[in-house]
Amino acid sequence: QVQLVQSGGGLVQAGDSLKLSCEMSGGTFSLYAMGWFRQAPGKEREFVASLSRSDSTTYYTDSVKGRFTITRANAKNTVYLQMNSLKPEDTAVYYCAAKRFSDLVPPNTYGVNYWAKGTLVTVSS
Repeated sequence: QVQLVQSGGGLVQAGDSLKLSCEMSGGTFSLYAMGWFRQAPGKEREFVASLSRSDSTTYYTDSVKGRFTITRANAKNTVYLQMNSLKPEDTAVYYCAAKRFSDLVPPNTYGVNYWAKGTLVTVSS
């Protein structure tokens, strides 16, 4: 069965960079659109970024455009989220997600099939 295992979270200072990774096992990686979501304390889970199955299109929420970059390495069954110029408001639990049959295209970013357990990113001011 499909399993997503992520890593890379931690505590950083404002302005720093951090890279998250998420590896899939038990499934054909190239068949899935991959994405990242986050949930800040006291807030609802929100969409952050996604990459199409064809690896031709990326999508980002407005608050991270120009700072975050999503990529995928099919040979490693891994998706990454490079986060630069981190801000305190980026503090959240970040979740890797996989969706089959269609892409995660805002605002229709629901219907995720698989979720990773999440990793905490804390940005201090």
